[in-house]
Amino acid sequence: MRNKYRKNIAGWLVMLPSIILFTFFLWEPLIASVIMSFYSAKGIRLEKFVGFQNYSEVIQHPDFKAAFSNTFAYTFWSIVIGFLVPIILAIIINEIIHFKGFFRLSIYLPNVIPGLAVAIMWLYIYKAGKTGLLNIILGNLGIAPQAWLTKSHLVIPLIVLFMTWRSAGATTLIYLAGLQGIDPELYEAASIDGAGLWARLRYITLPQIYNLARTLLILQIIFVFQVLYEPLVLTNGGPNNASTTLMLLVYKYAFEKFDYPKATSISVMIALILMMLTTLYNKIIKENEM
Repeated sequence: MRNKYRKNIAGWLVMLPSIILFTFFLWEPLIASVIMSFYSAKGIRLEKFVGFQNYSEVIQHPDFKAAFSNTFAYTFWSIVIGFLVPIILAIIINEIIHFKGFFRLSIYLPNVIPGLAVAIMWLYIYKAGKTGLLNIILGNLGIAPQAWLTKSHLVIPLIVLFMTWRSAGATTLIYLAGLQGIDPELYEAASIDGAGLWARLRYITLPQIYNLARTLLILQIIFVFQVLYEPLVLTNGGPNNASTTLMLLVYKYAFEKFDYPKATSISVMIALILMMLTTLYNKIIKENEM
């Protein structure tokens, strides 16, 4: 029993610095934010308990409805455009015999560039008129220049396309690591049985990376649900709130209006929505596996 207690104490002592840092940098700000969302404040100084008044005022504001629906639109388009791209790229690189290192480096390069710099670069790609890179390319095909980021029905897919280019490389490397962990004997046995490329992909490759893809999907939803600087830099939420998000609304409340209680109330709602989506997703997956 003494040895057991000594091991437990030693384990807790090893974890103690991490627990202190975790508490100080995560739980304390999180709890403080939740508390602030129920108060009125002057700056960051709490003044009066107002209950759910901040939540009510935020929800009733016209910008909230647009931000709420747009955030789900970003999530939808990120799955349509961005979910399969890393899987396809990983499969292609895994099948390549030569220059694998070059392709891995090339595909990860956008992740090395600072996000703000990439956003400014894509701002010039989507630039209206004949000087925008996209318009220059389309002009060579005989298509008239377009003001891409002023089109309400296109602005979210265009931003998601930029986000996919920016982040697909890191996800591709994760999938590539999963593919390289598949037992080669499975492919050898399939080849002996006469299975072609598509049969090997369907019955070996995809089932082997299914759990990895499931985890990365929920992480992608969490990441995209908190999108901020892409619409902030490219459109500032425009045109006419067509690309604004809940996180952009948090930014505007906190750093433009300096209304921190309302900003924290939206943050709490985002956290609750993500918790519900994650729980629902895991429940659906478990029911399908039974």
